[in-house]
Amino acid sequence: MHDWWRTSLTRGTTRLRRGGRPAFLWSLRITVAAVASYVVATLLFPGTQPLTAPLTAMLVVQVTPVSLLASGLDRVVAVVSGVSLAVAFAAVVPLEWWSLGLLILACITIGQALRLRSNLIEVAISGMLVLGVGSVGAESAAWQRLVVTLVGAAVGIATNLLFPPKVASADAGRAIDGLADAVSALLNRAADELDDLAVDHHDLAAAARGWLDEARDITHHDIPRVGAALLHAEQGRRLNVRAVGTPDVGPGLRQGLEALEHSAVTIRGMFRALADATYDASFDATWDDQETTEAVLLGLAQTFREMAAGVDAFGQLVHDEAGPARLISRERVQDLRDALEGLHEARARLDDVVMAGAPAGLLELHVTVLSTVKRLLTELDLAARIRRQIRLLPRSRARFPGAAPPLPGRRPPVVAEPEADAETQVLPTFPDEC
Repeated sequence: MHDWWRTSLTRGTTRLRRGGRPAFLWSLRITVAAVASYVVATLLFPGTQPLTAPLTAMLVVQVTPVSLLASGLDRVVAVVSGVSLAVAFAAVVPLEWWSLGLLILACITIGQALRLRSNLIEVAISGMLVLGVGSVGAESAAWQRLVVTLVGAAVGIATNLLFPPKVASADAGRAIDGLADAVSALLNRAADELDDLAVDHHDLAAAARGWLDEARDITHHDIPRVGAALLHAEQGRRLNVRAVGTPDVGPGLRQGLEALEHSAVTIRGMFRALADATYDASFDATWDDQETTEAVLLGLAQTFREMAAGVDAFGQLVHDEAGPARLISRERVQDLRDALEGLHEARARLDDVVMAGAPAGLLELHVTVLSTVKRLLTELDLAARIRRQIRLLPRSRARFPGAAPPLPGRRPPVVAEPEADAETQVLPTFPDEC
């Protein structure tokens, strides 16, 4: 219990130290925008409590700069549509259950036709609030709600322009590194359990199904979450004055996520093959051979650890490249190269096993593991990472630093792709002391 409390306290302190200041500034931006919009709306409508203004400001200020105008415009269109329908309804029908239902149905239908996305429900909300005041006050209520919404949207837009949000590239880098940690932790845990099962393999089938379930959780939940963080970071650079003059690490992050995604899906397929090999009754005779089973499980454990080392080193490299200074030590690069060397050794071992021949079930399993190792070697390769980043760059920037633009009417010269140690616009620079 003491160790648990100490570990929890250490994690909480670390999380607060790393993310406390950005979280506080984010909360402060939203609070200032909400209060400012409420004050402005109160000055326009004395004696009222225009809470729609701070609500609109809070929603608008959270979006990225590239979707700022679209979000504010969608919200205004939603309010205008809702109050217009409510005024029309209030002029001809009283507020009854059937009129309320017709209004909500009409509002939602129009919102879908206008493709208002997350602001769709705002059409119905505005309509209900205006319809509730009756035919006498519907016009004034509609006008007030429209102006208050405009005030909130304007204050939210002004807040994002005057105090733009930070570029979230570092957050996306940490998310990608967390994905790599999850995959490597699963592989290391599977390797440790295989060592324990090398002698007593009665629970091997249950363990294999457990690893498969964890791999599914990673591909079904972790990858979409990291993808959303990366998309937010990419959108956060556009129309953001804080991104001016800062390097765009988006291509490196995108390549890193794609490589880890492909690797995770392949590893899930490998665990699927292992679960099948331990479940099929035709393989029982093979697994009952104590000597063969021990050799197979220990070999798989070693291969899993080499996979884990490669994934972990790759994730750490992507994380360091996404940092503000984009400086990584040569030790980081060497760690990845050492891990890839271990994967090459694993591939050679598996090639020997496949060429030597084995029972049908074990041969199928080793072929699947061999395919997984090959996939990781392709996805985590440093030279392939550089080439992929260059392809992800916009065409106007896909040149090496210092390269002169082509003359009008002439085709640009063909430039050879860089080696692994070359520095490009998408690669971090190395400090002089490394």
